[in-house]
Amino acid sequence: QVQLVESGGGLVQPGGSLRLSCAASTSIFSIYAMGWYRQAPGEQRELVASINSGGKTNYADSVKGRFTISRDNAENTMTTVYLQMNSLRPEDTAVYYCQVDAWGNNYWGQGTQVTVSS
Repeated sequence: QVQLVESGGGLVQPGGSLRLSCAASTSIFSIYAMGWYRQAPGEQRELVASINSGGKTNYADSVKGRFTISRDNAENTMTTVYLQMNSLRPEDTAVYYCQVDAWGNNYWGQGTQVTVSS
């Protein structure tokens, strides 16, 4: 069982930045892909960004050029994925979820609220 712990959400003004983190309790070698999804009220959950085992990244069109996904494995038994969000807009307001595909299973974080408002 892989545990995911998210952090970094909050309230930010339009044009501001936030960095989300998600620590997964597993080695990077067990991970096929990691990603960030978001869900706004009344909307379906959507993929924001992903990174696979080879380091290839993928972004939703709405965040290209503003968001950056990255990961590190400073500890052998833990892998962290980040989402750097710049030039935030009110339409980026949502609950952001970390997702990890490891050991043949999908794991989800608890979600962290991001609110972009003046």
